[in-house]
Amino acid sequence: MELYQHSLTLNTGEQTTLEQYKGKVLLIVNTASKCGFTPQYEGLEALYKKYHDKGFEILGFPCDQFGHQEPGSDEDIAQFCTLNFGVSFPLFKKTNVNGPDANPLFEALKNEAPGLLGSKRIKWNFTKFLINAEGKVLKRYAPTIKPSSIDSDIAELLEKNSE
Repeated sequence: MELYQHSLTLNTGEQTTLEQYKGKVLLIVNTASKCGFTPQYEGLEALYKKYHDKGFEILGFPCDQFGHQEPGSDEDIAQFCTLNFGVSFPLFKKTNVNGPDANPLFEALKNEAPGLLGSKRIKWNFTKFLINAEGKVLKRYAPTIKPSSIDSDIAELLEKNSE
């Protein structure tokens, strides 16, 4: 299945597909509000503000599969992200990224960009996937990789996109 065909639900309940992001550089992240990496929301928002006008989108997918670190409702999560980190990038409905109920989008991402030693399983919150403007998954970043470390990869893709 082409990446852009995936059906998604925003945290407001609105249905959409990735089609609306075609032609943009994407960073897709599984997030959590009560994780040691939660402060990465700040770095993600900084990247979003820096590059959004140049054709960059961040898509946040809250997930409660790791240490029960995302216990709230979609509304609670949205409020937390806005109040604490000023998050303005799209957040989607809480989702599973591993197991039999995994979101098909994350199944596709894991197949296209396996982790260390070919592992497909997402190991923790704030795993990030970088997708170019043609919808090709280029890279998977471990949760420990700070958003600021991805800046040059995003800039390079946006540069290629504008040529």
